[in-house]
Amino acid sequence: MPTALDNLIKLLDLEELEVNIFRGVSPKEERQRVFGGQVAAQALVAATRTIEFGHVHSLHCYFLRPGDPRRPILYEVDRIRDGRSFITRRVVAIQHGRAIFNLDASFHKDEPGLEYHAPMPKVPAPEELPTFAERVAPFREQLGDWVDRERPIDIRLCDPMNRPPEQWREPQAQAWLRTNGTLPDDPMLHAYILTYASDMTLLDTTVRPHGLVWSPDRKLMMASLDHCMWFHRRFRVDDWLLYSQMTPASAGGRGLATGAIYTRDGNLVVSVAQEGLIRQLE
Repeated sequence: MPTALDNLIKLLDLEELEVNIFRGVSPKEERQRVFGGQVAAQALVAATRTIEFGHVHSLHCYFLRPGDPRRPILYEVDRIRDGRSFITRRVVAIQHGRAIFNLDASFHKDEPGLEYHAPMPKVPAPEELPTFAERVAPFREQLGDWVDRERPIDIRLCDPMNRPPEQWREPQAQAWLRTNGTLPDDPMLHAYILTYASDMTLLDTTVRPHGLVWSPDRKLMMASLDHCMWFHRRFRVDDWLLYSQMTPASAGGRGLATGAIYTRDGNLVVSVAQEGLIRQLE
């Protein structure tokens, strides 16, 4: 298993301090704040450690304060309800004595039901698209060694290489993603890692209509405010998944984006929604 992916799995392996209380850490990297996808995934791990059956079918998160990447994060789980088919958990992430994040997650025992899903958009195959390193090569001087860092998630944007980011004005974006390595056959591990990855590109969709996806002189503050996911079907995140994203609105310093995640054979497996801060700076 590549080192970056192995490190991500270790990052999600929380320490149990007491009944319903877990501790997580952040990577030893130079960051201003903890990555939101990391906190959401770790909180889901904490919730899952307290259930006896079922698989996550929905989660709803609020990012309350920036996380301090230099300090551990405590996750306190509230066992809201244990039913015969559904289990509900609330998780609060705490640093410096204050809540920085909270998660509500619901777990459902598998059962048969009606089947339908919206069709997958037609996009180029991931093998036909440039890697992340190839995509950002023109910006190597501005980005430095960050370009060559090993990454746990392989993301292939579907935008043509001959269009610079400031010309990406459509209110939708398509991207393929998968882990850089094979994972064990644990469906919850795949759910944790997709929760982590789902926060990596979604908010950028909200600034596409404004030509602000990325530029060296972009003066924009962006941060996730809330994040929701609905898990419809099982999937493997070490197989290619298409992340189809769009933004219906931006106003008042905030932007809303929605996402639909498909398996390569066209099954819709997860739906996502996120609102984020997109505050322009002077």
